[in-house]
Amino acid sequence: MSVRPVAPQRRHTLHFLDEIRQFSPVFLDTEVDMSAVRAHRMAARAAGRRYSIVSYLLVVAAGVLARHPEANAAIRGRIRPRISRYDTVSGKLTLDKMLDGKRVVLSAVLPDLDRSGLDEVQRQVDHYRDNDPAVMPEFAGVRALHRLPWPVRPFAFRRVVRPLSRRPRTFGTFALTSLGHAAVDGFHSVGGTTVTLGVGRILDRPVVRDGGLAIAPMMRLSLAFDHRVIDGAEAADVLTEIRDGIEAYAPSPVCDAVAAATR
Repeated sequence: MSVRPVAPQRRHTLHFLDEIRQFSPVFLDTEVDMSAVRAHRMAARAAGRRYSIVSYLLVVAAGVLARHPEANAAIRGRIRPRISRYDTVSGKLTLDKMLDGKRVVLSAVLPDLDRSGLDEVQRQVDHYRDNDPAVMPEFAGVRALHRLPWPVRPFAFRRVVRPLSRRPRTFGTFALTSLGHAAVDGFHSVGGTTVTLGVGRILDRPVVRDGGLAIAPMMRLSLAFDHRVIDGAEAADVLTEIRDGIEAYAPSPVCDAVAAATR
């Protein structure tokens, strides 16, 4: 047996977990038929464009949360809790990255997703996926946190993330994490936001359509919500609308126009 200190590259994760101890999670999940998204991805690939599954989910979830301001919110405080509801939707995406030779989980906040098209969201996802967090300016704060001594580090972390006015920039107004690249059908994650989505892998499974048996690409989608902020009925509506939006996915005319103008 060997006993070692926690790797410096994981210190931000420990501070994050400590910060969300007051979270009161309730978990929901559903299955999503990904046929429409698969068809759109194939057509896009034939046209020379590639989109990740998380990009579709970020776009659709942002549209749903814009219609549910009660869920696009954050809470702080125990004796006299305060809830802040936000005018725009920012998504926190977890990333499996290497930092200084250590495999770690980092998170990136994508702002104004409710005003972004699929192409813009994919551009941001590609940016965080393809670049090195050891040199990216977006992770300068994380790197600085790792270097701070213990007495200062927790204070510095709380000072950055606790103010409700900063939450959209530091935590996002919702979170999404995916393990769909591995043999994981479903899982439930708490991302520190009122709503956190967990994405599993896509597998062809038997489904019933119009009274007959068919095969469809199915994905397990989970939603964890903070019961301090919203109740189960609101969370169920959010999850249902995300599922429905994915199953009937079609880019909006506005998003198509934006995408065309930027190509």
